This record gives sequence, C-alpha cells and structure tokens, in this order.
Amino acid sequence: MRVLSALLLTTSLTAAPATSGNFTLYQYARDTWKSLAAMADPATGVPSDKITGDLKTRAKVTSPTNMATYIWSTLTARDLGIIDPVDASLRVGKVLKALERMERNTPTGQFYNWYDPATLQLVRVWPDNGDKVQLFASSVDNGWLATALMMVRNAMPLHAARARKLLTSMNFSSYYDPAARPDAGTGLLRGGFWPEKPEGCSVESDYAGTGVKVYSTCHHYGAPGETRIGTYVGIALGQLPREHYFGPYRTFPDSGCDWAWQDQKPVGSWKQYLGVNVWEGTYGYRGARYVPNWGGSMFEELMADLVVPESSWAPRSWGRNHPVFVKAQIEHGLREAGYGYWGFSPSNDPRGGYREYGVDPLGLQAEGYTSDEERTQTDPGYEGCRPAQPAPTTFGDGVVTPHASFLALPYARQEAMDNLAKLRKNFDAYGPGGFYDSVAVRSGAVSKYYLALDQGMVMAALGNVLASGNMHRYFGGRDVEAALRPVMELEDWDVVPAPTN
Repeated sequence: MRVLSALLLTTSLTAAPATSGNFTLYQYARDTWKSLAAMADPATGVPSDKITGDLKTRAKVTSPTNMATYIWSTLTARDLGIIDPVDASLRVGKVLKALERMERNTPTGQFYNWYDPATLQLVRVWPDNGDKVQLFASSVDNGWLATALMMVRNAMPLHAARARKLLTSMNFSSYYDPAARPDAGTGLLRGGFWPEKPEGCSVESDYAGTGVKVYSTCHHYGAPGETRIGTYVGIALGQLPREHYFGPYRTFPDSGCDWAWQDQKPVGSWKQYLGVNVWEGTYGYRGARYVPNWGGSMFEELMADLVVPESSWAPRSWGRNHPVFVKAQIEHGLREAGYGYWGFSPSNDPRGGYREYGVDPLGLQAEGYTSDEERTQTDPGYEGCRPAQPAPTTFGDGVVTPHASFLALPYARQEAMDNLAKLRKNFDAYGPGGFYDSVAVRSGAVSKYYLALDQGMVMAALGNVLASGNMHRYFGGRDVEAALRPVMELEDWDVVPAPTN
C-alpha cells in the first residue's frame, strides 16, 4: 500500500504513528484527494468550484479560495505519500502559472472572485443562467489565496520565488478602513470592493493610496469568523497595524438596548490590549460560556485554525474557545436536537443549492444559522430589551456536513471519527471522492457533490493530524510567527466548558 509505505517510511515529515484510526484517516485523505484531482482542469491545472459525485462534471467557475484549497491539498497529498513530489510540484507550478496570467485589480494586486478554470478569463456572465457577474475583489477570498502562497514559500523551494512575487504584489491595505472603530482606536476590514460602481450600497474609496478609485462595501467585518484570515495575512505581511487584531468585536457590548439585536446579552468586561479597548464578552449555552461567531457554524470557528496555529499562539483565547465550541455543536446535534449526528456548517443543501447551517445559539446574530431544513430558531431573549421565546420542542431535518467533523478532529477526535463512521454506515454518504458534501439525517437526502472549499478543509485537517501539523508549519514561518504570535497571545477570554455529566 502506497499510503502505508508513506506512513511507515517518510520520517522526514514526522508522520503520525501507525494506528487503526490513522489508517482510516489515510483512507479518507486518499479518497478526498481523488475529488480534488478530478476538479483540476487538464490544460490549466486550475480547480473548479465543485464537481458531481461521480467525478465527471466540473463546474465552469472557480475562485481564489478554490485555488488556495487545491494548493494546500496538493501539499498534504504529497506529504502523505498519496502523490509523489514531482507530481505535486507540477500541479502547484501550473496553478502559479495560471495566477500569473489572470487579470486582477491594479494597483492593489487583488484577484477577483470568479474565473473560468478552462480559459482563465474573468467570469462576466454566470454559466448556469446568463446573469451578469459584477467584478468584485474579496478580502476573504484573497486572504485564503495569500495564505496558500505563504505556504508555498516554505513548502516548495522550487516555487518559492514565484509564490513570493505574487504574494508581495497583493496589497491588503486596500480593504482597511482605519476609522471604522473610533470607539476602540483602530480600524476594520471591509468585505471587499468593486472596480466599477455597483447597484446598491457602496463607498467610493482609495484605500490602496494610489489615486485609483474603487467602490468598497458599506459593511465591515466586525465579528469573529473565517473572515479573520484577512487580518492574519495583513498583519503578517506588515500591511495592517497590529492593533487591528483587536478591532473586531468578540461579542457586542451589553450597554442598554443599543445592541439588543444580538442573540443574547453577553457577560463580560472591558479590557485593553495595545491601547485598544476590547469588550471581552461571552455567551452561554447549556452550562458553557464561549465567544460566538457570526452564524454559529463550524467553519467560521475553525477554518482559520487549519493554517494559523491558534490554540498554541492564542492559548487563553482561541485555545480555550475551540474545544468548547466543538463540544457545543456535539451537544446540539446529539442531545438538544436529537439528530443522532452533529457537525453544522455552510454546505450544499441536499434539496439543491448552497446554504448556511450552524447552531443558532453559537452565533452573534439573533436570527442565526440553523441546523435543519425547516430553519428552527431559538431565542433566549435579551434581558430588559427583548423577551425570550419558548424553546423549540422539536427540530426538523438536520443537515450535517462531514467537513465539520474533520475540522473538529484536534478537539474531539474520537467523537469526530465516530460521527463520520456513522454517517458512512447509515447513509449513502460516501463516494469515489470521499464523503459527499452533506446529509439530511432524518430524510436521508444526500447532496452528492464535492466542493473545492469543503474538500480542501478536509485535506488540511488531515494534513495537520497525520503529518504533524504540516499546514501550521508551512504557514507559520519565523517571520509570520514573529508578527502574529506576540499579538494573539495577549488576549484572555472568560471561556468556561460545560459541566460534565
């Protein structure tokens, strides 16, 4: 067995010990890689956004995030012995060549959201329906792409110079609004910008400092979530001030009814880090206290943790929060909702399309993401401002996505493996490219697609578990650690695990 040989013989990669659990995870990695390899266009090497469950029909669009997840999945496939180093180098080299050819925003160097993987041209009309696509550069999508380029610098010396050239041409200050948090003394990242004025709300701006006009989103990213990757990258590259790390709200303050639109009234206090005033609030759920994310989903909590070693660099904040958050998702799926399964995160909807899923009480917004098709909500109220609503007596057709279990592996390994085993045994949830994207566990409906985003999260999680944190090592070189760790390790969250039964 090729994978077994890699496990036993590749000592330079400090592979995980050969256990039965690891063999199962290696099988998952080998099969998951098949779906990602099948997404790659034969000519350009660029992955599609998704592919059908039979690995035959690729989507006709891709994004910077898709290219990022494919790059780091290629690194993991190499490190686990699924493909050889020459194959991996050729694959990454083709993606870098494609990126060098793609049209992007000048002078910010930011890539736009959608490209044709076969031609590398910008997608200006949706292939499925003919609707116009307005060019947009996203701080999150470009953050993930920059992350992958940072990994290539450390993981593939042959391609380091090309990756570095692409990376240093990307200006993340183009998203930064220094006046977004005058109350805190720092700024926030905007969601992105359009090169041409869009319909709806936009802000004419020149954030790149070049005199070239762009139209930025009216919203900022003001809460914890996967959007923090732009913050990490910008600080690591020296393009954003360190103080910005403390700009996004952990929860919104508890002052009067001004913030009563949030899901519940937080408990906390004001603290100061690097001169920034931070409200260190927490929410409560079934005996636990935690810092929520926007919608209560697993990938908002843990996708950034795949590449940034948050538990070791921020042991008193993210290091406390991640295991509590995972246990809360398990608690919801197994006990509160009684699905018998858990793992709720944005994914394909088994009924069609793409949808956000999460655990409502774990999100900041009052109408948060829900775990079922019926959108069953909870509302604990906001003391003195909004009355609590009766708790649901039943939940509907819960939608579980396997990538959520893989994200949870570092914090609840046995529970994650048991959950995956049950999904595979009890549903038609596993195909030639690994686990399909989602399962509606009461109806048994399965979304038989593979998404580059979700499969890429699976591969990154397996790399960290089976190749001794390879994603963390490749991202967290000395310069990156020196820029980020001293900031991240300052914070102290009042997170409390749920009492054990």
